[in-house]
Amino acid sequence: MVPALILFAAAYVLMLIFSKYRPYIALGAAVIFIVSGMLPVGGILPNIDFNVLMMIAGTMGLVALFIESRMPALLADLVMEHVKNVQWAAVALALFSGIISAFVDNVATVLMVAPVALEICRKLKTNPVPFIIGIAVSSNLQGAATLVGDTTAIMLGSALDMSFTDFFFYKGKPGMFFTVEMGAVLSAMILYFVFRKEKDTIPKVASRTQVTDFVPTYLLAGAIVLLILASFLPEKPDITNGLICCSLLVVGMIYNCIRKKDISAITVPLKGIDFETIGLLLGLFLMIGGIAAQGVIDEAANLLAKAGGGNVFALYTVIVWASVLISAFIDNIPYVATMIPVIASLAANLGVDPTPLYFGLLSGATLGGNCTPIGASANITGIGILRKAGCEVKNSDFFKIGIPFTLAAVIPAYILIWLLFGVA
Repeated sequence: MVPALILFAAAYVLMLIFSKYRPYIALGAAVIFIVSGMLPVGGILPNIDFNVLMMIAGTMGLVALFIESRMPALLADLVMEHVKNVQWAAVALALFSGIISAFVDNVATVLMVAPVALEICRKLKTNPVPFIIGIAVSSNLQGAATLVGDTTAIMLGSALDMSFTDFFFYKGKPGMFFTVEMGAVLSAMILYFVFRKEKDTIPKVASRTQVTDFVPTYLLAGAIVLLILASFLPEKPDITNGLICCSLLVVGMIYNCIRKKDISAITVPLKGIDFETIGLLLGLFLMIGGIAAQGVIDEAANLLAKAGGGNVFALYTVIVWASVLISAFIDNIPYVATMIPVIASLAANLGVDPTPLYFGLLSGATLGGNCTPIGASANITGIGILRKAGCEVKNSDFFKIGIPFTLAAVIPAYILIWLLFGVA
């Protein structure tokens, strides 16, 4: 277990230091895990989340067609018409992405909203880095608001046998949705403060961008609708979301071929796929699979359980804040999957209601990914988009938004969940 932990920690430190080489570092570490036997060959495919990779690739291709249609430019014009300065434009885009992310996967949300932000920044000649970071962290926050917002929410809903409405009101009390939204309000204030110097007035658009091809927009909107509907399907295949996005991309490419009758109909959407981001995620999936196979995640869960002792409030506190810390560095999905049965056992042994422990786990694990640029898939995707746009993202750029944003979201959730469900 120790060699796996050392390799994992070393890879993360290197990725933080050498941000330009993150995909190669992650893939290199993954190869070492496999060659050394720390990740068995039979565990390679089960640890790769093909659904996420396919969804990212498909949505990136669709977004490339979406950008080519000039619809992001039109949406940028509309946003610029209704906000008074750059500061409000940044906050509005973050809130907009958060609303979408409550019902659609975080990564898909970032891929859909980022082109609008990039177009606004291009027209205003301002730095898009904080805009995209704000969109990414807002998307992560809202993933815990509803049953369909994130994989971790789906897993928790399954463990507690929760319906879609239970996330709004659970056991006669306000549920996770209102807890998250309170954090969202405070987080929006953080973003407002971060952009406090961006007071430049947005010039009025002389004429709106003309969009002549609305099919890519229909395909992207169709992806949102189908992703929402798919979330309600019982026992659906694990790669359902990925198949939806890739299938719509194929439809878009066929349509583009018929319309253009040119090779660019295929090359444009394919060039829009950021294979470095996909490579980074692939490497991370295998690295996390390696430490899971070596028992690191299980041991971390057990240590958390012991740290709380027999005091429920202490246990709740440990679960929330340790989840924030752990999820800042590893994928929250295997961590939450491991902790759910641990919490069930703890609650049964102590004879207490597990609700605050479960909700604390969800809030801490979901929001902790906002602390670092590699703590959540949405962050990785956002940084990948910026890199393709020729923008360098320093760790300090992310930390100055991600860390205060996380604290503003977690602290009220930590207090409210305990007041609602922990206090007898």
